[in-house]
Amino acid sequence: MSEVRRKLTTILAADADGYSRAMEADEVRALGELKAARDVFTKFIQRHHGRIANTAGDGLIAEFPSVVEAVQCAIEVQRELGAGAAAGALRFRIGVHLGDVMIDGDDLLGEGVNLAARLQTMAAPGGILISRQVYDQVAKKLSVGFEYLGERKPKNFEESVAVYGVASTEAGEAPRAKRDARPARAAAAPPPDLRAKLIRRAQFLGVIALAFIGIDLATGDSFWAQWPILGMAGYLAFRAAPLFSGGWFHLAYARIAVIIGILAGINLLSWSGTVWVIYPAAGLIILAVIGRLLAKS
Repeated sequence: MSEVRRKLTTILAADADGYSRAMEADEVRALGELKAARDVFTKFIQRHHGRIANTAGDGLIAEFPSVVEAVQCAIEVQRELGAGAAAGALRFRIGVHLGDVMIDGDDLLGEGVNLAARLQTMAAPGGILISRQVYDQVAKKLSVGFEYLGERKPKNFEESVAVYGVASTEAGEAPRAKRDARPARAAAAPPPDLRAKLIRRAQFLGVIALAFIGIDLATGDSFWAQWPILGMAGYLAFRAAPLFSGGWFHLAYARIAVIIGILAGINLLSWSGTVWVIYPAAGLIILAVIGRLLAKS
């Protein structure tokens, strides 16, 4: 019986999307595409100094000593598989995680492997999802873009994890990939400690708000403290927007929602019998939808 050991490593999990359906439609074609895809995976995994640890059905698990090499491998695999792919061809989802694993012979086991596999299941066909541990290592070392997708709770995991998407690398979506590759794209992702920073700032601004209320009550004038308090609340909400974005709810939508909330607060606090906030809100929503449609075109 082989000895079980532990180590920290980068795990890449990959799986073919809709392989069972492809097999039902044409077994010979599906099997040929799977073998060709495995050859592509093997070529790039070896090129980036990784090794294939587990294979099962239409998926595989690989490990890399370098986090950067693992993500670069995933990007190049998706480019290769996407370049010139025929309609209906197999597409793969990939997840990458840096974590502790158990080694039993040549197999990789443990929570680190499970999380990489869960990231893979959450990825879109042809896409790559990475954990925060991976993002922290590669964000400033690779020229591709990254998008913070929010906190996700993988199946059978007790805690949520921060998930990042790697900019599309398929040949058919090259223009979008170029836009996403700008440095600002990676910078849009919130730092890992954003939540803790916001809590500290909220506590500090809460003390200031109480001071404003005390001064306002002591002077006996009209209640003016509501305005700086609304401004501080809007500031905190705007800073917290990345925590509530993800999936279809893009960061821009979250920030527009904050702006509409601030305008609604101004409308309420300066109430004169007219709900005027609906007009700028409608304009902002229309602009957001148009901008999103243009980005996809």
